[in-house]
Amino acid sequence: MFDYIIVGGGSAGCVLAGRLSEDPAVRVALLEVGPADSSVLIHCPAGLAVMAKYELHGWGYSTVPQPGLNGRRGYQPRGKVLGGSSSINAMIYARGHAQDYDSWAAQDNPGWSFADVLPYFKRSEHNERGADALHGQGGPLNVMDLRCPNPFLPSFVEAGRQAGYRLNPDFNGPEQEGVGIYQVTHRNGERFSAAKAYLTPHLGRPNLQVITNALTTRVLTETLNGRPHAVGVDYRPEKGRGALQTLRLKPDGEVLLSAGAFGSPQLLMLSGIGPADHLREHGIGLVHDLPGVGENLHDHPDVVMVVDAPKVTDLFGLSVTGAVNMLKGIFEWRSRRSGPLTTNFAEAGGFIKSAPDEAIPDLQLHFVVGKLVDHGRKTVFGHGYSCHVCLLRPRSRGTLRLASADPQVAPLIDPAFLKDPDDMARLLRGFKLVRRLLQQPALARHGGQETAASRHAQSDAQIEQFIRNHADTIYHPVGTCRMGADAGAVVDARLRVHGVSGLRVVDASVMPSVVGGNTNAPVIMMAEKATDMIRDDRRAAVA
Repeated sequence: MFDYIIVGGGSAGCVLAGRLSEDPAVRVALLEVGPADSSVLIHCPAGLAVMAKYELHGWGYSTVPQPGLNGRRGYQPRGKVLGGSSSINAMIYARGHAQDYDSWAAQDNPGWSFADVLPYFKRSEHNERGADALHGQGGPLNVMDLRCPNPFLPSFVEAGRQAGYRLNPDFNGPEQEGVGIYQVTHRNGERFSAAKAYLTPHLGRPNLQVITNALTTRVLTETLNGRPHAVGVDYRPEKGRGALQTLRLKPDGEVLLSAGAFGSPQLLMLSGIGPADHLREHGIGLVHDLPGVGENLHDHPDVVMVVDAPKVTDLFGLSVTGAVNMLKGIFEWRSRRSGPLTTNFAEAGGFIKSAPDEAIPDLQLHFVVGKLVDHGRKTVFGHGYSCHVCLLRPRSRGTLRLASADPQVAPLIDPAFLKDPDDMARLLRGFKLVRRLLQQPALARHGGQETAASRHAQSDAQIEQFIRNHADTIYHPVGTCRMGADAGAVVDARLRVHGVSGLRVVDASVMPSVVGGNTNAPVIMMAEKATDMIRDDRRAAVA
């Protein structure tokens, strides 16, 4: 019998498990479908390139065919390991813009304005630069400047300045706009995931049970006071192949779903909580008709421009020089935790406006020293550099639906990329701005040439077709269990599932709209805030 059962050992789940188990009087269980985070590819920052290419430690999901991408299926990796996507991501620490959170609060979500959430960002953070009005020290999550930044980065930053953008040393500071070098979630030359920050130091707590390789199949409910009430979960150990097991809650306990923007709505629907007609299609008994489950799926669409620059020696370009650099890098990282393998690849970038009259940046850049084809999943010969541009606040909305009542079958993921014409218009303008930036003297002097894949795209119609043929996600799906008070919302402002007691969702799926930046830091913040809400509600119930 547990006070809290947490489903999903990703960023939010690790925070919840670590924080809630601080109270020795409560028992906490954490279920994660993947293994422990023991792989060197996780702890070595540069290992993310190998994990991305070979779909290691992650769900290698694909979308349904996307009309906006000329019928292509998009790639949708999600972490399948303790730490979740924080164990396989590019480790950028970015919060988004203050207006993102003010917008959440304005959508009937009191307590989620930037002024409300800033204390939780600060509480989670240990920024090696020091504490100030916007940053914290002493928190579990280590944030630092790159230990061994690529020596080519100043060329990109200077090119940004030449293109008219301000230099920004802190994208989480007073102003988001500008170009610069990202801070990362590293410590001492290693990745510092949510698992390493919040979970690993506390695995010895007697009141915390962590169960890995366990596939949760449904949330168990009973009727209490005339409505469904969560009483536990069923799961299968051994990655879903073992005999069915059950974890039960104490009478005043809670099930906390932190399985992500795909896993949480899938599990709700498998448990009979979701759109009634859709559940009937799959023969799932209805527990509670909640039409918003799986709606509002959206993500940051992203396209990459690649420059062939033989004189720029990156770490993973296939050449004799690249192989020598790789061997040297492996030795240096193993012996001193320094050198080129401490890279997160997307070391520099920026936040810019697609048009001068935009109130806040609507585009984000990720600059990579290396030739990224198919987002780095294809082997490329030679050397160069690449620049992503992603749309920060897409208008397009899609769905997450069940493909089967079998929990081992991947759901149907439809982010509806570029369905809204405004999304394409902004991304097209962003493509032109990136091209202009990469043509500035600071980069042009290295003699690089835009690769043939994009070089032919000069007219707006040609650029649009290039985008439709090459765009994909930048790995930030959100919104499928939207927070709000209207009929389409799934959880309330305290993240409690509407119409079902004893059940909350705490992960990126509850975001009403995606933040203008990378999503890992915001999810950690949300779980920190959820911890306080869970404790407060428990105290109020006892009183």
